[in-house]
Amino acid sequence: MVTPVASNSQSTSPNDSFDQSLLYPSPYKEFWHAFTRNKGALAGLLFMCLMVFCALFAPWVAPHAPSEQYRDFLLTPPAWLDGGSARFLLGTDELGRDLLSRLIHGARLSLLIGLSSVVMSLVPGILLGLVAGFFPRLLGPSIMRMMDVMLALPSLLLAVAIVAILGPGLVNTVIAIAIVSLPSYVRLTRAAVMGELNRDYVTAARLAGAGLPRLMFITVLPNCMAPLIVQATLSFSSAILDAAALGFLGLGVQPPTPEWGTMLASARDYIERAWWVVSLPGLTILLSVLAINLMGDGLRDALDPKLKNAA
Repeated sequence: MVTPVASNSQSTSPNDSFDQSLLYPSPYKEFWHAFTRNKGALAGLLFMCLMVFCALFAPWVAPHAPSEQYRDFLLTPPAWLDGGSARFLLGTDELGRDLLSRLIHGARLSLLIGLSSVVMSLVPGILLGLVAGFFPRLLGPSIMRMMDVMLALPSLLLAVAIVAILGPGLVNTVIAIAIVSLPSYVRLTRAAVMGELNRDYVTAARLAGAGLPRLMFITVLPNCMAPLIVQATLSFSSAILDAAALGFLGLGVQPPTPEWGTMLASARDYIERAWWVVSLPGLTILLSVLAINLMGDGLRDALDPKLKNAA
Protein backbone atom coordinates (compact mmCIF):
# COMPACT_ATOMS: atom_id res chain seq x y z
CA MET A 1 0.00 0.00 0.00
CA VAL A 2 1.47 3.31 -1.11
CA THR A 3 1.04 6.20 1.24
CA PRO A 4 0.18 9.38 -0.58
CA VAL A 5 2.73 12.13 -0.11
CA ALA A 6 1.28 15.38 1.14
CA SER A 7 1.80 18.24 -1.21
CA ASN A 8 4.14 20.95 0.07
CA SER A 9 2.34 24.23 0.19
CA GLN A 10 5.73 26.00 0.31
CA SER A 11 6.83 24.70 -3.08
CA THR A 12 7.11 27.25 -5.83
CA SER A 13 6.48 26.90 -9.48
CA PRO A 14 9.02 28.03 -12.06
CA ASN A 15 6.89 31.09 -12.78
CA ASP A 16 6.97 32.11 -9.11
CA SER A 17 10.75 32.24 -9.13
CA PHE A 18 10.67 34.89 -11.85
CA ASP A 19 12.20 38.14 -10.66
CA GLN A 20 9.38 40.64 -10.50
CA SER A 21 11.85 43.52 -10.63
CA LEU A 22 12.50 42.66 -14.27
CA LEU A 23 8.84 43.18 -15.06
CA TYR A 24 8.34 46.18 -12.79
CA PRO A 25 11.65 48.08 -12.53
CA SER A 26 12.05 50.58 -9.73
CA PRO A 27 11.57 54.28 -10.62
CA TYR A 28 15.23 54.97 -9.87
CA LYS A 29 16.43 52.28 -12.28
CA GLU A 30 14.00 53.48 -14.90
CA PHE A 31 15.20 57.08 -14.45
CA TRP A 32 18.87 56.07 -14.64
CA HIS A 33 18.24 53.98 -17.76
CA ALA A 34 16.48 56.88 -19.46
CA PHE A 35 19.20 59.33 -18.39
CA THR A 36 22.12 57.19 -19.53
CA ARG A 37 20.46 56.63 -22.89
CA ASN A 38 21.46 60.24 -23.64
CA LYS A 39 25.21 59.99 -24.19
CA GLY A 40 25.67 63.76 -24.08
CA ALA A 41 24.01 63.93 -20.66
CA LEU A 42 26.22 61.12 -19.40
CA ALA A 43 29.34 62.92 -20.66
CA GLY A 44 28.16 66.12 -18.97
CA LEU A 45 27.59 64.24 -15.73
CA LEU A 46 31.11 62.78 -15.80
CA PHE A 47 32.64 66.19 -16.47
CA MET A 48 30.66 67.78 -13.64
CA CYS A 49 31.69 64.98 -11.29
CA LEU A 50 35.29 65.84 -12.13
CA MET A 51 34.63 69.53 -11.47
CA VAL A 52 32.94 68.81 -8.15
CA PHE A 53 35.85 66.57 -7.13
CA CYS A 54 38.35 69.32 -7.97
CA ALA A 55 36.25 71.90 -6.12
CA LEU A 56 35.90 69.81 -2.97
CA PHE A 57 39.55 68.78 -2.82
CA ALA A 58 41.11 71.90 -4.36
CA PRO A 59 43.77 72.39 -1.65
CA TRP A 60 45.08 68.87 -2.31
CA VAL A 61 44.47 68.64 -6.07
CA ALA A 62 45.95 72.01 -7.04
CA PRO A 63 49.75 71.82 -7.47
CA HIS A 64 50.30 75.35 -6.10
CA ALA A 65 48.56 77.91 -3.94
CA PRO A 66 46.23 80.04 -6.11
CA SER A 67 47.73 83.38 -5.01
CA GLU A 68 51.38 82.34 -4.86
CA GLN A 69 53.52 84.35 -7.28
CA TYR A 70 56.61 83.09 -9.07
CA ARG A 71 58.40 86.20 -10.32
CA ASP A 72 60.80 84.17 -12.48
CA PHE A 73 57.91 82.60 -14.46
CA LEU A 74 55.80 85.55 -15.63
CA LEU A 75 53.48 84.60 -18.52
CA THR A 76 55.06 81.16 -18.87
CA PRO A 77 53.32 79.21 -21.66
CA PRO A 78 51.76 75.76 -21.07
CA ALA A 79 54.08 72.81 -20.70
CA TRP A 80 53.53 71.52 -24.28
CA LEU A 81 54.63 74.80 -25.89
CA ASP A 82 58.14 76.14 -26.43
CA GLY A 83 59.33 77.86 -23.29
CA GLY A 84 56.89 75.99 -21.10
CA SER A 85 57.72 74.29 -17.83
CA ALA A 86 56.54 70.97 -16.46
CA ARG A 87 56.18 72.74 -13.14
CA PHE A 88 53.24 74.73 -14.54
CA LEU A 89 51.15 72.46 -16.79
CA LEU A 90 48.84 75.22 -18.05
CA GLY A 91 51.30 78.07 -17.73
CA THR A 92 51.24 81.16 -15.53
CA ASP A 93 49.51 84.54 -15.65
CA GLU A 94 50.91 88.06 -15.70
CA LEU A 95 51.85 87.86 -12.00
CA GLY A 96 53.46 84.43 -12.19
CA ARG A 97 50.55 82.54 -10.62
CA ASP A 98 49.85 78.98 -11.71
CA LEU A 99 46.83 78.92 -14.02
CA LEU A 100 45.86 75.32 -13.28
CA SER A 101 45.72 76.00 -9.55
CA ARG A 102 43.66 79.15 -10.05
CA LEU A 103 41.23 77.33 -12.35
CA ILE A 104 40.77 74.55 -9.80
CA HIS A 105 40.13 76.98 -6.96
CA GLY A 106 37.93 79.05 -9.27
CA ALA A 107 35.77 75.97 -9.85
CA ARG A 108 35.07 75.85 -6.11
CA LEU A 109 33.91 79.48 -6.14
CA SER A 110 31.88 79.25 -9.35
CA LEU A 111 30.05 76.09 -8.26
CA LEU A 112 29.36 77.67 -4.87
CA ILE A 113 27.86 80.75 -6.52
CA GLY A 114 25.75 78.63 -8.85
CA LEU A 115 24.43 76.34 -6.12
CA SER A 116 23.74 79.14 -3.64
CA SER A 117 21.93 81.31 -6.16
CA VAL A 118 19.78 78.40 -7.38
CA VAL A 119 18.72 77.55 -3.82
CA MET A 120 18.06 81.18 -2.94
CA SER A 121 15.83 81.62 -5.99
CA LEU A 122 14.22 78.15 -6.05
CA VAL A 123 12.73 78.22 -2.53
CA PRO A 124 10.99 81.64 -2.70
CA GLY A 125 10.08 81.01 -6.34
CA ILE A 126 8.24 77.82 -5.41
CA LEU A 127 6.45 79.54 -2.52
CA LEU A 128 5.33 82.49 -4.64
CA GLY A 129 4.30 80.19 -7.48
CA LEU A 130 2.21 78.05 -5.13
CA VAL A 131 0.49 81.11 -3.71
CA ALA A 132 -0.18 82.50 -7.18
CA GLY A 133 -1.57 79.15 -8.34
CA PHE A 134 -3.82 78.51 -5.34
CA PHE A 135 -5.10 82.11 -5.20
CA PRO A 136 -5.45 83.05 -8.88
CA ARG A 137 -7.79 85.96 -8.22
CA LEU A 138 -6.62 87.32 -4.88
CA LEU A 139 -2.80 87.25 -4.89
CA GLY A 140 -1.95 85.72 -8.25
CA PRO A 141 -2.31 88.85 -10.43
CA SER A 142 -0.11 91.06 -8.23
CA ILE A 143 2.63 88.41 -7.97
CA MET A 144 2.66 87.73 -11.70
CA ARG A 145 2.69 91.43 -12.63
CA MET A 146 5.73 91.87 -10.41
CA MET A 147 7.44 88.95 -12.18
CA ASP A 148 6.51 90.44 -15.57
CA VAL A 149 8.20 93.70 -14.63
CA MET A 150 11.37 91.83 -13.66
CA LEU A 151 11.30 89.84 -16.90
CA ALA A 152 10.95 93.04 -18.91
CA LEU A 153 14.45 94.06 -17.81
CA PRO A 154 17.52 92.35 -19.31
CA SER A 155 18.80 89.87 -16.76
CA LEU A 156 22.44 90.96 -16.89
CA LEU A 157 21.58 94.64 -16.62
CA LEU A 158 19.30 93.91 -13.68
CA ALA A 159 22.09 91.96 -11.98
CA VAL A 160 24.54 94.80 -12.63
CA ALA A 161 22.09 97.31 -11.15
CA ILE A 162 21.58 95.19 -8.02
CA VAL A 163 25.32 94.71 -7.48
CA ALA A 164 25.93 98.41 -8.10
CA ILE A 165 23.44 99.21 -5.33
CA LEU A 166 24.59 96.53 -2.86
CA GLY A 167 28.28 96.75 -3.71
CA PRO A 168 30.65 94.18 -5.29
CA GLY A 169 31.45 90.96 -3.50
CA LEU A 170 30.65 87.27 -3.30
CA VAL A 171 27.48 87.52 -1.19
CA ASN A 172 26.01 90.38 -3.21
CA THR A 173 26.76 88.52 -6.44
CA VAL A 174 24.79 85.51 -5.21
CA ILE A 175 21.88 87.75 -4.15
CA ALA A 176 21.80 89.54 -7.51
CA ILE A 177 21.82 86.30 -9.52
CA ALA A 178 19.13 84.79 -7.28
CA ILE A 179 16.84 87.80 -7.79
CA VAL A 180 17.35 87.67 -11.54
CA SER A 181 16.45 83.95 -11.65
CA LEU A 182 13.37 84.27 -9.46
CA PRO A 183 10.69 85.01 -12.14
CA SER A 184 11.32 81.80 -14.09
CA TYR A 185 10.65 79.63 -11.02
CA VAL A 186 7.52 81.58 -10.10
CA ARG A 187 6.01 81.32 -13.56
CA LEU A 188 6.92 77.66 -13.97
CA THR A 189 5.55 76.69 -10.55
CA ARG A 190 2.31 78.60 -11.12
CA ALA A 191 1.78 76.97 -14.53
CA ALA A 192 2.42 73.50 -13.10
CA VAL A 193 0.09 74.13 -10.14
CA MET A 194 -2.71 75.41 -12.36
CA GLY A 195 -2.44 72.23 -14.42
CA GLU A 196 -2.57 69.97 -11.36
CA LEU A 197 -5.45 71.63 -9.48
CA ASN A 198 -8.07 70.15 -11.81
CA ARG A 199 -6.81 66.58 -11.38
CA ASP A 200 -8.93 63.95 -9.64
CA TYR A 201 -6.43 63.27 -6.88
CA VAL A 202 -6.54 66.92 -5.79
CA THR A 203 -10.34 66.83 -5.68
CA ALA A 204 -10.22 63.61 -3.66
CA ALA A 205 -7.75 65.17 -1.20
CA ARG A 206 -10.04 68.13 -0.74
CA LEU A 207 -13.05 65.89 -0.14
CA ALA A 208 -10.99 63.94 2.39
CA GLY A 209 -10.53 67.14 4.38
CA ALA A 210 -6.92 68.01 3.51
CA GLY A 211 -5.98 71.51 4.62
CA LEU A 212 -4.39 74.14 2.43
CA PRO A 213 -0.77 73.53 3.54
CA ARG A 214 -1.17 69.79 2.93
CA LEU A 215 -2.67 70.42 -0.50
CA MET A 216 0.18 72.77 -1.40
CA PHE A 217 3.26 70.96 -0.15
CA ILE A 218 2.27 67.29 0.03
CA THR A 219 -0.42 66.77 -2.61
CA VAL A 220 0.41 69.16 -5.46
CA LEU A 221 4.06 70.21 -5.13
CA PRO A 222 5.65 66.73 -5.55
CA ASN A 223 3.89 66.38 -8.90
CA CYS A 224 5.33 69.72 -10.06
CA MET A 225 8.97 69.00 -9.24
CA ALA A 226 10.07 67.45 -12.54
CA PRO A 227 10.08 70.71 -14.59
CA LEU A 228 11.47 72.60 -11.59
CA ILE A 229 14.44 70.23 -11.35
CA VAL A 230 15.20 70.73 -15.03
CA GLN A 231 14.87 74.51 -14.66
CA ALA A 232 17.16 74.49 -11.64
CA THR A 233 19.80 72.60 -13.60
CA LEU A 234 19.66 75.05 -16.49
CA SER A 235 19.66 78.01 -14.08
CA PHE A 236 22.85 76.61 -12.57
CA SER A 237 24.67 77.18 -15.86
CA SER A 238 23.12 80.65 -16.24
CA ALA A 239 24.32 81.52 -12.74
CA ILE A 240 27.89 80.54 -13.63
CA LEU A 241 27.71 82.72 -16.74
CA ASP A 242 26.24 85.68 -14.84
CA ALA A 243 28.88 85.36 -12.12
CA ALA A 244 31.62 85.30 -14.76
CA ALA A 245 30.07 88.34 -16.49
CA LEU A 246 29.88 90.29 -13.24
CA GLY A 247 33.44 89.31 -12.40
CA PHE A 248 34.59 90.41 -15.86
CA LEU A 249 32.93 93.82 -15.33
CA GLY A 250 34.62 94.19 -11.95
CA LEU A 251 31.34 93.95 -10.01
CA GLY A 252 31.58 90.34 -8.85
CA VAL A 253 34.18 88.56 -6.79
CA GLN A 254 37.13 90.85 -6.27
CA PRO A 255 40.77 89.91 -6.93
CA PRO A 256 43.02 88.29 -5.87
CA THR A 257 40.31 85.68 -5.19
CA PRO A 258 40.45 83.20 -8.10
CA GLU A 259 37.20 83.38 -10.09
CA TRP A 260 36.88 82.59 -13.78
CA GLY A 261 35.32 85.92 -14.81
CA THR A 262 37.83 87.91 -12.78
CA MET A 263 40.66 85.92 -14.36
CA LEU A 264 39.34 86.86 -17.80
CA ALA A 265 39.14 90.54 -16.86
CA SER A 266 42.69 90.70 -15.50
CA ALA A 267 44.14 88.87 -18.53
CA ARG A 268 42.42 90.69 -21.42
CA ASP A 269 45.42 93.01 -21.91
CA TYR A 270 47.66 90.03 -22.66
CA ILE A 271 45.47 88.23 -25.20
CA GLU A 272 47.86 88.89 -28.12
CA ARG A 273 51.11 87.72 -26.54
CA ALA A 274 49.81 85.19 -24.00
CA TRP A 275 46.66 83.62 -25.42
CA TRP A 276 46.49 80.89 -22.76
CA VAL A 277 45.83 83.43 -19.99
CA VAL A 278 42.48 84.30 -21.59
CA SER A 279 41.64 81.14 -23.51
CA LEU A 280 41.91 78.64 -20.67
CA PRO A 281 39.49 80.38 -18.25
CA GLY A 282 37.08 80.99 -21.14
CA LEU A 283 37.33 77.35 -22.22
CA THR A 284 36.66 76.24 -18.64
CA ILE A 285 33.50 78.36 -18.51
CA LEU A 286 32.41 77.03 -21.90
CA LEU A 287 32.88 73.37 -20.97
CA SER A 288 31.19 73.76 -17.58
CA VAL A 289 28.13 75.49 -18.99
CA LEU A 290 27.93 72.98 -21.86
CA ALA A 291 28.15 70.03 -19.45
CA ILE A 292 25.38 71.43 -17.23
CA ASN A 293 23.14 72.12 -20.23
CA LEU A 294 23.66 68.56 -21.50
CA MET A 295 22.73 67.28 -18.05
CA GLY A 296 19.61 69.42 -18.14
CA ASP A 297 18.59 67.89 -21.47
CA GLY A 298 19.12 64.42 -20.05
CA LEU A 299 17.04 65.22 -16.98
CA ARG A 300 14.26 66.57 -19.17
CA ASP A 301 14.23 63.41 -21.26
CA ALA A 302 14.32 61.17 -18.18
CA LEU A 303 11.64 63.01 -16.18
CA ASP A 304 9.17 63.71 -18.99
CA PRO A 305 6.91 60.65 -19.51
CA LYS A 306 6.15 61.63 -23.11
CA LEU A 307 9.81 61.79 -24.04
CA LYS A 308 10.57 58.53 -22.24
CA ASN A 309 7.81 56.71 -24.08
CA ALA A 310 8.88 58.21 -27.39
CA ALA A 311 12.42 56.99 -26.81
